[in-house]
Amino acid sequence: MLDHTGIVVTDLAKARRFYDAIAVPLGLATKTNGPDSFLFGKNAEEPIPYLWIGTLIPSYWVEGSRPGINQMHVAFRAPDEEAVRAFHAAALAACGRDNGPPGPRDGVPNYYGAFVLDPDGNNIEAAFRKG
Repeated sequence: MLDHTGIVVTDLAKARRFYDAIAVPLGLATKTNGPDSFLFGKNAEEPIPYLWIGTLIPSYWVEGSRPGINQMHVAFRAPDEEAVRAFHAAALAACGRDNGPPGPRDGVPNYYGAFVLDPDGNNIEAAFRKG
């Protein structure tokens, strides 16, 4: 079960605009976590799991690591297909780049998703599983 994960970004303000925008259609929120990071998750009553997003260099990075060198993929659950479409539109309006428009995915029954790249090239997905 996921507890948390994190990504390092180059421009915190740009990343915050992007994640604030995609939070709305997914029923999620962002929360400031200090001057160098913020959290992306449900709410104060249900704080875990969360995605940590910040500009600090993690202690576990190997030499030569930098933001965007290892593209990350994170899929967020969407409540329905409309939320997936709203996620995609919000992401594109907030400096995201299309990486797969909303629709069913081959080989995955009852699945509807959309992929976008955040400002640092991380692959962010919204997914709805029917039934």
